[in-house]
Amino acid sequence: MTTTTYTVKGMTCGHCVSSVKEEVGEVAGVTGVEVDLATGLVTVDSDGPLDPAAIAAAVEEAGYEVVDR
Repeated sequence: MTTTTYTVKGMTCGHCVSSVKEEVGEVAGVTGVEVDLATGLVTVDSDGPLDPAAIAAAVEEAGYEVVDR
């Protein structure tokens, strides 16, 4: 199992957290997603290494931006 953390910009509420969790959770290989609204950190558990661009695209689909990969 692999765990990767990303910093996401623009989240301001619980709905933001839910949107990011839902979109990132749909990326192939993702087994778990935790979002910390206070810090903007999104922790992704997966079966193996993920393409950071796929995670960034999922975050963007939710309406936010990954500021580091």
